[in-house]
Amino acid sequence: MTKPLRVLLLEKSEADAELITRELSRAGVTAITKRVDSEDEFAAALEEFGPDVVLSEHSIPQFDACAALDLLRKMRPTTPLIIVSSTLNGEKTVACLRDGCEDIILKGNLSRLSSSISTAVSIRRPLDRLTPRQIEVLRMVATGHRTREIANRLKLSVKTVESHRGEVMKRLDMHDVVSLVRYAVRVGLISAAA
Repeated sequence: MTKPLRVLLLEKSEADAELITRELSRAGVTAITKRVDSEDEFAAALEEFGPDVVLSEHSIPQFDACAALDLLRKMRPTTPLIIVSSTLNGEKTVACLRDGCEDIILKGNLSRLSSSISTAVSIRRPLDRLTPRQIEVLRMVATGHRTREIANRLKLSVKTVESHRGEVMKRLDMHDVVSLVRYAVRVGLISAAA
């Protein structure tokens, strides 16, 4: 028996949150959901609820999906964010995708939601094998920092950083820095614009 998926809904409308929850159930996704509609509630839920995936409305006043993605990357960098919205704003949508949003689903076509969540979670599953420090080293390697610079910033020895990088490559089954960079961009650990 698999454990239920923990789904955090950043959604201003209770009716839309219920619609999303019903779609997940219809698709056979066993999920525990929590709805929030503000930055403070979102930050608290990231810490206390510990979501496996975040489904975010695109345009909540004062806290849009891009801002949510930024906070998510700081607090739970391995958790994917999928925008579920009624409408799309071209510039904001592109910005969110560039920053690591996994997918965009229109509320009028929720049938894709289950497969989008499944893909997002499975792509990030290898990150579960990494420690928080290894994720930090992966992010720094992927943004072009040299080993000595990473060591200085993290107050580690060069040898320790090399050990972390080697372990990251081993656990992710990647054999070069280019692969690490591609993966880090793909899972949103770093921005495509970085």
